[in-house]
Amino acid sequence: MAKRARPWRTCSAADHAKQTMPRDHQTNDTPTSAAQVLRRFRVVFNAVRGHFQEIEKRVGLGGAQVWALNVVRDHPGIGVGTLAKSMDIHQSTASNLVKLLLRKELISMRKASADRRQVELQISPSGLAILSQVPGPFEGVLPGALNQLSAASLLRLDQDLGELIALLKADEKAAGIPLAHL
Repeated sequence: MAKRARPWRTCSAADHAKQTMPRDHQTNDTPTSAAQVLRRFRVVFNAVRGHFQEIEKRVGLGGAQVWALNVVRDHPGIGVGTLAKSMDIHQSTASNLVKLLLRKELISMRKASADRRQVELQISPSGLAILSQVPGPFEGVLPGALNQLSAASLLRLDQDLGELIALLKADEKAAGIPLAHL
């Protein structure tokens, strides 16, 4: 069976968009259509999904689990609440990720000495071994790409996406769900 091309690893999203969009949509002379924007959303979603599928294929963990594992490695002794803030997810989602990582023995948890109600998370040797096999970035390709945008582009994108979310009447609570879970 022939391997499928992986545009998220071999070219930029803009290059991939040019390769996959009809020529009449590639010039700046034509007004932007809803269909063109929809195609660009597909390129973005496919890049994100492809990255997470590659991770899962390599190590058997979902993207959010790998990201959480990486945060624990980078911040030994981190608590569940701080993990949730670091990943910009709801605390219950972080708690579920921690339970799964504990079950797989990729992290350990102990009570904090200063406050016995708090827990401290540590990565295990098997967790380190998993991370050594993962193609980065651990948090996914979209956060990295967004961090490369200028402040003006981020502001414009945020405003435009806000308008789109309002038109969709989408539940903004979904903002706390990792992309890897979609």
